[in-house]
Amino acid sequence: MDVIGGGVAGAATAIALRGIGAEVTVHEAHADPAGQVGSFLSLAANGLRGLRALGCLEQVQEAGFAVPDQRMWAASGRLLGEVPRGRQAGDPLLSTTLMRGRLVETLREHARRRGARIVTGRRLTGAVPDGDGVVARFADGSTARADLLVGADGLWSATRTALDPLAPSPAYAGLYSVSGIAEGVAARPGTFNMVFARNGAFLHIGAPDGTVWWSAQVAEARRPELEGVSDEQWPARLAALYQAEPQPSAIIQATTVLHRPTLMHTLAEVPTWHGGRIVLVGDAAHPVGAGQGASMAVEDAVVLAQSVAGAATVEDGLAGYDRLRRARVGKMARSAAANRDAKTTGPLRRRLNDLIMPIVFRHFYDRATAWLYTHDLGGLPGRP
Repeated sequence: MDVIGGGVAGAATAIALRGIGAEVTVHEAHADPAGQVGSFLSLAANGLRGLRALGCLEQVQEAGFAVPDQRMWAASGRLLGEVPRGRQAGDPLLSTTLMRGRLVETLREHARRRGARIVTGRRLTGAVPDGDGVVARFADGSTARADLLVGADGLWSATRTALDPLAPSPAYAGLYSVSGIAEGVAARPGTFNMVFARNGAFLHIGAPDGTVWWSAQVAEARRPELEGVSDEQWPARLAALYQAEPQPSAIIQATTVLHRPTLMHTLAEVPTWHGGRIVLVGDAAHPVGAGQGASMAVEDAVVLAQSVAGAATVEDGLAGYDRLRRARVGKMARSAAANRDAKTTGPLRRRLNDLIMPIVFRHFYDRATAWLYTHDLGGLPGRP
């Protein structure tokens, strides 16, 4: 079986398919095996249970740090609520935060140890059916034949286009993100903070080494041009946008490491997740955001392997995977849209949210998130 893309979704899928005995080759477009690309991400309890099913939970936990709590703040600095981060109250499986590159490296190393082959510098250009299999074509002129092709190549998936040339394309979401690391500013360790600021959300976490990891999700209705702003100019630009919020402003001014800005995108529901011997996982099928991108990709990997292993044919397995995942991912996508709207709202709606959110967090949060965080996929065939 071939996996297109060696990021979180691709590496997790390789581990899962090796876990059911499949021969797996991962084709990654970039030459660098992983590297510290991107900023930080979090894995919630549901994603961590998926990693447990893959047999690499402890390795991922060791690559990051636990974040037990989450605080939400109004732009005024008023605390709106404090809840468990990415879990239900009392769940001992604590949300884990780490750099995206460290997660990818950890998953790829585990995939290699399980026997997966990872080939870099191979960019998919097309895929065509071939009897009871599929042939993948790459930009370097090479081809590969497999009995299953898994598209784990992210938001701008070439596999999605090969599967359905009419599939939707990503659209700018009205937000862009700039992240970094600050030193010499106080932040409670192990707490995820979200400030619903006037110009977009501001996230920050106190890391165990005393630094503060932060991300500014800036609301900008028209798609901005980001390339013309240098690394040296970004702190001043962000400081101006968040000057009315004391804590974000102080963190930005104390920044020592900046991660390049990225545009945030949405993707309309993808009608076709599988066809013939091709299937999509992770962001290639359903970018959700709201801190669940990595966790949902891990869930996909586990369910795909379970479905293929338990079906009479590969096609039946893919249909089962689609059926099992669509409703859950759709619900997550609606939740993510509401989360995104809260970050781009105007002053009147923001004041209304400031009144409503404390009530929601205090009385309804646990019940409203139980479906997400308590989800347990079980293990892979042959694994506990």
